[in-house]
Amino acid sequence: MDPKRDDGALAIARTTRHHGVQRPRTALHGIGVSAEALTPNRRETTMFNAVIDAPFGKVGIRTLGQALREIVYLPGQTASVEPDCELAARAAAQIGRYFENADAAFDLPLAPLGTGFQRRVWDGICAIEAGEVLTYGELAQRIGGHSPRAVGQACGDNPFPLVIPCHRVVSASGLGGFAHHGGEGFFRDVKRWLLAHECTSNRFELR
Repeated sequence: MDPKRDDGALAIARTTRHHGVQRPRTALHGIGVSAEALTPNRRETTMFNAVIDAPFGKVGIRTLGQALREIVYLPGQTASVEPDCELAARAAAQIGRYFENADAAFDLPLAPLGTGFQRRVWDGICAIEAGEVLTYGELAQRIGGHSPRAVGQACGDNPFPLVIPCHRVVSASGLGGFAHHGGEGFFRDVKRWLLAHECTSNRFELR
């Protein structure tokens, strides 16, 4: 992710939708995870404990013992994989509920990943309600005055998108990158869909 310098007015029409139920916060702990390739081959899909349909393509789920290890956005041509364990099935069900209802909460055990700084960023992301967005700079100030670029890098390193909703962090001058991918393409389209899904009554004007 390469967020633009956070020194201008937010170019997204930010619309807040208030919800009656407080969404649970997620506490995090461990080491960063690299972004997945956009077009995994059949052998790579076998590394997932589940690959499920999504409105924008597919979602891959990896587990590690009794914890969720990674969630990955995948293109639509990726082969589906039935959940092979109870945790993968739980994660698939909760992600499916979120796609139906943006207010759906997640309750999943997360693997202890991330540096101390990354965990602070991810905890800050978890405090952003559905229907709201923060810029990289706003999130940086909220967690203690770090640089927007460093916050953007930590957003891109998030191994648990959706559960830790990094799509709610945007550039001051537009949509911003997503999952370490800048420019137009699959990942920005995913980010657009997620933000629109969380603000169905007053859609974001996304650029």
